Amino acid sequence: MSVIVIEFITLDGVVSDPDGSAGTPRGGWAFRHGPQAVAGDKFRLGRTLDEGVLLLGRTTWQLFSRLWPGRDDPFATRMNTVPKLIASRTLSQTDTSAWANSTLLDGDLVDAVKRESRDVIITGSLSVVDQLRAADLVDEYRLLTFPSVLGTGRHLFPTDGPRAELDCLSTQQIGAAVLTHYRRAAR
Repeated sequence: MSVIVIEFITLDGVVSDPDGSAGTPRGGWAFRHGPQAVAGDKFRLGRTLDEGVLLLGRTTWQLFSRLWPGRDDPFATRMNTVPKLIASRTLSQTDTSAWANSTLLDGDLVDAVKRESRDVIITGSLSVVDQLRAADLVDEYRLLTFPSVLGTGRHLFPTDGPRAELDCLSTQQIGAAVLTHYRRAAR
């Protein structure tokens, strides 16, 4: 089992509001490079998405539950089919009906991830990423870096966060962005 974090990110490390849905003044930066830059399986999840579980925080899940169910391309079919766990203290199980195969996480986030036998894929959901990184559970980062510098916003790796040593497994240009795949360095 691996814990895989996937994020859209700017050159200066900002991950907040890539699509502009949060209404921040500098949001929407990922879409400024055209829809091709963000469409499909840019993170090369393939079989991992077919056999794993998607873990989302409430805000990301609510955004995705409005976007993905109405789409019918091959990647959307995968996104709609994959089991989804929602880390939320405010949603009820009845609220999860908006997106197929969604279930509220039972109990503590870190404990639930430790018990999971499938690969866990987290997209967006910075509060979830922060908790799993603090518990030293993140195995991989797949980052789609866009040629934008915002100067402000939420960073994936905060300056006061824990130290991490990573190995770069691959880089690939995808349109205007670059996909980098990092794995936790051997200990």
